[in-house]
Amino acid sequence: MIINNVGFDHCHDADFFIDRPDGSGDYLLLLLRTPAIFEVNGKEILTPAGSVFIYPKGRTQRYRCVPLNVFENDWVHFDFDDPAEEEEFLNMGIPMETVVTMPLEFLSYCVKSIAYEKYSENPCKDESASLFMRLMFIKIREKNQNKLSGRRSSQFELISTVRNKIYSRPYEQRSVDSTAHEVRMSRSAFQHAYKKHFGMTFIEDLVRSRVSYAKMLLSTTNMNINDISVSSGYHSYVHFARQFKEQTGFTPSEYRKKAQNVM
Repeated sequence: MIINNVGFDHCHDADFFIDRPDGSGDYLLLLLRTPAIFEVNGKEILTPAGSVFIYPKGRTQRYRCVPLNVFENDWVHFDFDDPAEEEEFLNMGIPMETVVTMPLEFLSYCVKSIAYEKYSENPCKDESASLFMRLMFIKIREKNQNKLSGRRSSQFELISTVRNKIYSRPYEQRSVDSTAHEVRMSRSAFQHAYKKHFGMTFIEDLVRSRVSYAKMLLSTTNMNINDISVSSGYHSYVHFARQFKEQTGFTPSEYRKKAQNVM
């Protein structure tokens, strides 16, 4: 797969308007964080926030802000290395020029990861970016198939949305009570459901997500370890270091040294 261009968390003014009569020369995947207006086959479609829209190659691309609103989105311009790879994509049955509404947290994480890989010096960056793209395609197809089958969101899907959020934004401050309220469940029902589906409590998983994020920062950046603690959602470095060692068996500085030696 070829990633021609990628953008994450872009915000445009209220006069934003795209008009490409012949398309962009490649495929375009859009994750819409705000409502937007798309023109498809001469008709305007209002897409709600939390939507996915994919343009096939060669199709007119015409979309804009809702009046008096901003336009926020993630996007990937992509193509394929050969006809066989493109045919495999088309045979997945992913809806194109069709609005698919779904939670965007995990997809946004994938786009952010693709952007990181594209502009990194990682020797396997193209392969990694392709895998993130394929994972997005699978989740979009899955959501569309569930919609077509009339299946209602299950408790598992609802709880999974929360889990996607804590792994994509582990630095956000959360509690059992606030997260249970977010999914409209009682504290006890939420805790029971979370452990039933994921084999651990919400707090245990939150700690795991933060330590995982800290490990990534320690191994791929030169950030100060105290700053990494804050960036991973901790108010206390001592608390961060204790939980990090409980999870990994190393202090943060020991882990960084070990990771750098491997690299």
